[in-house]
Amino acid sequence: MATFELIEKHGGHEEVVYCHDPSVGLKAIIAIHNTNLGPALGGTRMWNYKTEDEALVDVLRLSKGMTYKASAAGLNLGGGKAVIIGDPKKDKSEGLFRAFGQFVNSLNGRYITAEDVGTSVTDMEHIFMETPWVTGIPKDFGGSGDPSPYTAHGVLMGLKASVKFKLGADDLKGVRVAVQGLGNVGTHLVKYLVQEGADVIVADIDAEKVKRHVELYKVKTSTVENIVFEECDVWAPCALGAGVNDQSITKLKCKVIAGGANNVLAEHKHGDQLKELGILYAPDFVINAGGLMNVFVELEGYSPDRAFEKTRRVYDNCWKVFEIAKRDNVGTHIAANRLAEERIKTIGNLRQRHPGRSSRNFTTLREMNNR
Repeated sequence: MATFELIEKHGGHEEVVYCHDPSVGLKAIIAIHNTNLGPALGGTRMWNYKTEDEALVDVLRLSKGMTYKASAAGLNLGGGKAVIIGDPKKDKSEGLFRAFGQFVNSLNGRYITAEDVGTSVTDMEHIFMETPWVTGIPKDFGGSGDPSPYTAHGVLMGLKASVKFKLGADDLKGVRVAVQGLGNVGTHLVKYLVQEGADVIVADIDAEKVKRHVELYKVKTSTVENIVFEECDVWAPCALGAGVNDQSITKLKCKVIAGGANNVLAEHKHGDQLKELGILYAPDFVINAGGLMNVFVELEGYSPDRAFEKTRRVYDNCWKVFEIAKRDNVGTHIAANRLAEERIKTIGNLRQRHPGRSSRNFTTLREMNNR
């Protein structure tokens, strides 16, 4: 399929930028989906894509997801994303990320980047050497550093809302939670869950990580293949997406799906099927918005206390989605889209008619913070 056809197929993007600097091996794509609510913010993913079309489809899907995530989170941000084509274990260099930072800078604040799969705080530091339009930078530079504790805290809040709505439980004591994936978010989530008194089961492809969690938290274990099908109250996917698919959906033994992974549903129809099965799904872009909330605070002048206070709102945002789904008799995946789309339309119209304080770009604010 031709490039323009792919872009049109994946939904109304305002701008797609190809970044190429052969002197440092840079091949990247920046996608700005929608800036009705504010500048587009979304992380930079580095992945060894098989083709440029595969990279393009990924960045288009992810950037659209960021528009919905920011809107549902109540933030004055639009949606964007970037992907760098390359092996994050072999192809990273200071020059590559600084060259990428120059492309980000050329967009004059329309796109603000952050870390994502395959990139790190150090990579963001190199980007920051070329542009102020980056978040998740080291704390020494006035940034927030690793956003994963805040993403995980938001997931915890959404998980608690889900358990309250579905099971009527006011806390997580004795609630059986199967955590799939022990990356940065999954690791922090396990810690929070254990502190809350949950009965936790874990699985990861890295046996050493599993062993470490057993030693630290005395959690139970499962295999990567079976964790999805554990009999539990909550399945918390924190690894790659599409865990709910044609093969898995009829074998699920959970009452709630609430985790940090993106694109949990392989297809839209699976959200409808979860509703029919009576499984409550906390939509990914609502429950995993804590990291975005954290970097939004960074744009204002960072405070960890204020960041944690913002991530507590994930509870209320998930609850709103569940109420809309109940009211309209639709799946929560549809309800989440309605919540996000209504805000984009309403606030976008207001900004066009009456530009106010929330309508400004972060240019002045960020420049002040970087003096």
